[in-house]
Amino acid sequence: MRLNLALTVGAFAALVTLSAEAWAQRNAAESWDPSAREFGRPLEAPNVPAETRNATLDALNKILSSPKLSAFDRSIYLSIRAYQLSKVGREADSQKDIAEMGKVLPSAWPLVLSGTVPELAGGGDRAAALRTLDSALQQKPGDSWLVIAQAQVYMQIGDFARALGLLDDALARATTPTDRRTALYYRGHANFNLGQYAQAAEDFDASLVGRTTAKSRLGPLLWRYAAQVRTRRDARGALAKDVGGEALDEWPGPIARFLLGKLPAGELEVVAESDDAAKRSNGKCPSAFFIGMDAIRRGDKQRARDQLQLAQARCPTVSELNWAATSELKRF
Repeated sequence: MRLNLALTVGAFAALVTLSAEAWAQRNAAESWDPSAREFGRPLEAPNVPAETRNATLDALNKILSSPKLSAFDRSIYLSIRAYQLSKVGREADSQKDIAEMGKVLPSAWPLVLSGTVPELAGGGDRAAALRTLDSALQQKPGDSWLVIAQAQVYMQIGDFARALGLLDDALARATTPTDRRTALYYRGHANFNLGQYAQAAEDFDASLVGRTTAKSRLGPLLWRYAAQVRTRRDARGALAKDVGGEALDEWPGPIARFLLGKLPAGELEVVAESDDAAKRSNGKCPSAFFIGMDAIRRGDKQRARDQLQLAQARCPTVSELNWAATSELKRF
């Protein structure tokens, strides 16, 4: 599987120089903005087949012995091996792979590591993921992408307070619009799960800056809606103001149509199960969550509980939707 994200050319230009090698790095890394991936789709490492992420060390050694790997792909496989080595207690070797990433992809290796490690953590050993990121931060202290990745892993284990502190730090150190946008997006999630809904709504709103297409804006707008429902603000009115003029036919547009009262819940479920884009991004997961949030808006607690439990079951543990559903259920 490949991660279908959109990292803008201008933002990544801040990470690499305009040499021929840098252009290759930039083109390969245009898929890495985790806050802009297909809505509801969990983190996945781009260019890496799913089976490779759980590969044995012997298999990874064989892959990395090939001289045909591009610098970007080599960096990805090194990041996976660094994590696997940490899992088996070979910290010195793990640190060597991280150092090698810095040689192979000097400007962009933290971005690569921040894309692979949180996903690997979700399917395995989160302690090893945190050790790997700690080692990376020893080589590049305070790097915002690495700190954001740490926060994602802490949110996977429900430590949203720790994640919030890390994201405050990442935001303070952000050097590009993409760094800032991503830190704000994940800080919105930390605040949401801590029940700090007004702050979450502000963060999601601020993360819209620089998003120029309706599709890239829709994810943060849906999350802002969820936070505003919990602050008893006119969440539907705010959403209508921002997307009321859009067709909203492409996924996740039907979720917004439902929240605006233009699509019945049953029809949303049908779309989530039949639309190709929805199926690719596990559309049944966000549909259940937002049907639950709409029920909260209407004061239907039983319907909300049922739908949030369904979202919790449908959404993987690396998904922001799983975190939110779990946190909301604790508040009933």
